[in-house]
Amino acid sequence: MNPLRKKRLIIILAILVGVGAAVGLALSALQQNINLFYTPTQIANGEAPQDTRIRAGGMVEAGSLQRSPDSLDVKFVVTDFNKSVTIAYRGILPDLFREGQGIVALGKINADGVVVADEVLAKHDEKYMPPEVTKALKDSGQSAPMPAKEG
Repeated sequence: MNPLRKKRLIIILAILVGVGAAVGLALSALQQNINLFYTPTQIANGEAPQDTRIRAGGMVEAGSLQRSPDSLDVKFVVTDFNKSVTIAYRGILPDLFREGQGIVALGKINADGVVVADEVLAKHDEKYMPPEVTKALKDSGQSAPMPAKEG
């Protein structure tokens, strides 16, 4: 093989290996930061991984909020109107958090099937509901309840 062609082939192969390594590293980093959304039905059926950070969401069941009297620990139940899952959270809940409203919690599932959240996101106003929660409710054959008007 001609030495010039051999040199070009080596350069092209080196570039391809470098690009392949960069793409592989980028995909690996992205995969570690992906938080997949799971409905309460999927979590209750065991479809959500236990060792991975996930997003879980649905409607907060009325009367399910339990606050610890001596700490910032709270527990509440989220439902998609088919199944329910308990969410445990330590911290201050968002100002817009209410029972009967849609939320998304980010955290991991423990061995008891409870989502141990490190972040809770609440709706922005009466009409807003997280897109994943809306889709999950639609897939379960339910529609989001209309908020009660205060007057």
